[in-house]
Amino acid sequence: MMQQSEAKNARAISRYVRISPRKARLIANEIKGKHIDEAFKILAFSNKRAARFVFKTLSSAVANAEKNHGMDRRKLYVVEARVDEGPTLKRWRPRAFGRASMIRKRTSHIMISVAERGGIA
Repeated sequence: MMQQSEAKNARAISRYVRISPRKARLIANEIKGKHIDEAFKILAFSNKRAARFVFKTLSSAVANAEKNHGMDRRKLYVVEARVDEGPTLKRWRPRAFGRASMIRKRTSHIMISVAERGGIA
């Protein structure tokens, strides 16, 4: 069942991307299981800032599949699109009465895996 997708799949990882994982996951979940042409269209016409980072990672995964694994671009689909939390940059903002509150600048690790579908997509 899962032998084919596990045997031949290519992936790309973008690490330390300066966007909140919660926001990036909204976009990553949109393209899971889709054919790569459809995924590229979804990302190209999305108004979300995270779509730009996911688009670049997907482009890299497709290039890895073609160059390193010799896969056919017309048969590729998104097997996995995952966004994990990276390290958080901590900054301080001055507040009233001499206090300070923390600002958390979150980072993400975006991982996209593509594989060939058995039949014609």
